[in-house]
Amino acid sequence: MIQFRSIISRIIILHVIAVAVTSIVLSLALAWLLNRATNNIHNEAMKSQAASVAHHLRINADGGLSLDLPPELQGLYSQPYGRYSYAIIDDQGRVVISSLGDHGALFASDPRAAGVGLLWTRRVDAAISGVSMRKIVSGKPYWIQAGEDLANRDVIIDDIFADFYRNLGWVILPILLALLVIDISIFRRALRPLREASEIAKHISPTRTDVRLPEAAIPSEVRPLVVAVNHALDRLDKGFRIQREFTADAAHELRTPLSILATRVDTLEDRGVAAALRHDIAAMGHIVSQLLDIAELDAFVIEPNARADLREVCAEVIQFIAPLALSQRKDIALFGCGDAVWIRGNSEMLMGAMRNLADNALRHTPEGSVVEFTVHHDGTVRVCDQGPGISGEERELIFRRFWRGDRNQPGSTGLGLSIVQRIVELHRGSIHVSNRAEGGAEFLLSFDTVEPSSS
Repeated sequence: MIQFRSIISRIIILHVIAVAVTSIVLSLALAWLLNRATNNIHNEAMKSQAASVAHHLRINADGGLSLDLPPELQGLYSQPYGRYSYAIIDDQGRVVISSLGDHGALFASDPRAAGVGLLWTRRVDAAISGVSMRKIVSGKPYWIQAGEDLANRDVIIDDIFADFYRNLGWVILPILLALLVIDISIFRRALRPLREASEIAKHISPTRTDVRLPEAAIPSEVRPLVVAVNHALDRLDKGFRIQREFTADAAHELRTPLSILATRVDTLEDRGVAAALRHDIAAMGHIVSQLLDIAELDAFVIEPNARADLREVCAEVIQFIAPLALSQRKDIALFGCGDAVWIRGNSEMLMGAMRNLADNALRHTPEGSVVEFTVHHDGTVRVCDQGPGISGEERELIFRRFWRGDRNQPGSTGLGLSIVQRIVELHRGSIHVSNRAEGGAEFLLSFDTVEPSSS
């Protein structure tokens, strides 16, 4: 059985099938009613003809029965015309008068009832349908049979039957198409709240657990599902909040032991061991600082009127990181526009993102190479290095927390790029990574530019 993913498609297909079946049943019902009406008209006409024949019966002087039809009726019952016929039968079952060529009865099994009987028979050359009517003439009972050859029915009736289904089809098809168009409009309008809820659901993520689906406009049949989803989001939000609080508390609690440990290391007599321990403590301190940054980002909200100069942010980061680059025999440079590029955002947060990108680029670029920051007027920043690049499989993984491509790489915690991505998301920007044709990785950050603050 064909499965349709769209509920609108399911409803429309089922509706079309229902309308098609209804149309067929309706056509058959109308055809039956038409055939019944035609038969009623035919039977009434036969009764009228039998009564007309009975009206012209006469008793002769010798006591015999004669039929004196006017000329217009004689032509109607003539053999060449062959459409209508009659026969008069006495109470002994003998045929007294007949319009048939063999002077026989129309209906061999005439019950000769007290009233009017509807009869049907098939002769050698025709199928005859008609009536048998009892008539008293001069005190003697006679039965007048009047019939019509069904092969020569009224032309109007034949035309109605011949064109009925074809005409009905031309009527039903436009109605069906009109109903289909109307149904699509109705279904789309009825499902609009679900589509809007789906658009809202697209923004739900571990960093946006505060988003909830609207319940007021949702149809009652689907509302229990939406309510259940919102309750599940409430539980997830609570779980993420507990996790963020634990991360922040753990990072805060670790700072004091690390400070005490660093003080005690300075008292060691073996300076080599002390230096190695200080390096490890510094690395641990860096991880703690990044954990605190993550905890702060999860609760950070950018003010609506906050403005930041993207070029100035990059310039300050390069000035700050330049001594580290030079100590590693590497260069870092700023290119692009010389004017301010204003975006809605927080300068300190953006500096943290750019520092992490610079640190990541310096870690992967070889000695003697250059890390390039390029700022454009449209609010984009390109950060390029001359390292080995990033494989296609790793491009979606590098922004995960604690993920490291090379775990032997010193100084890497796997948190830097996840912090960058979170800061970019807070600023409603985007970040993409690719490999340069001449070698190395390129990070492209895009932000929406705004007018500088009037203050």
